[in-house]
Amino acid sequence: MRIIPALDMIDGKCVRLEQGDFSRKKIYEQDPLDYAKSLEDEGFHYLHLVDLDGAKKGELVHWKILEKICHATGLKVDFGGGIKDSAAVKKVFDCGAHQLTAGSIAVKNPELVTEWMALFGAEKIILGADVKDQMIYIDGWKTNTGIPLLSFLKKFIEAGTQYAICTDISRDGLLQGSAVDLYQTIRKAFPDLNLIASGGVHSLDDIRLLEESGLEGAIVGKALLENKINFNQL
Repeated sequence: MRIIPALDMIDGKCVRLEQGDFSRKKIYEQDPLDYAKSLEDEGFHYLHLVDLDGAKKGELVHWKILEKICHATGLKVDFGGGIKDSAAVKKVFDCGAHQLTAGSIAVKNPELVTEWMALFGAEKIILGADVKDQMIYIDGWKTNTGIPLLSFLKKFIEAGTQYAICTDISRDGLLQGSAVDLYQTIRKAFPDLNLIASGGVHSLDDIRLLEESGLEGAIVGKALLENKINFNQL
């Protein structure tokens, strides 16, 4: 199972939100590029990079930071936030991203995301599924779409989706453990999906449970930033 550090950005700084709430943000001293370099130095190979300003504005904001990280490190970066059209997708890949995450746009314009899969490769587009009580939420986790998680995943898997990040938004940023039962339910329904866990991962026990459940990857954010888990332990 891949361990994927997360780096969320607001105003060009590393931050973590609690349950996606911009009023409950914690700003960290690390410069995003310096933090990315430190992750590579510690032996990590992947990075989940999120432009929270872009997600809020509906357009790319911190693409230059993405470009700097991709050029200065060998990390395989998946990028999300503010990607709303094909020009933005091209720009993200031109900056050096390995993959991108399509979240709210996959609900609002699923045909466009399917088009990106055809244009850029299905393996390059990660479906972002933000979930509470097994319902899909969008717009920075504020809007309950009324779309059941499994129906949402099924539609995109039938269209060719290979990767999905599922975030339990009730746990994100709280260091209270991962939604293992939810991921086991998804794995049972879609055993061939490369499923990536996100939200609440805070201990080695969390990671062991996710690995035993057959997940392809686990995103670790606050626990790494605050040294609750370190690379040597992993």
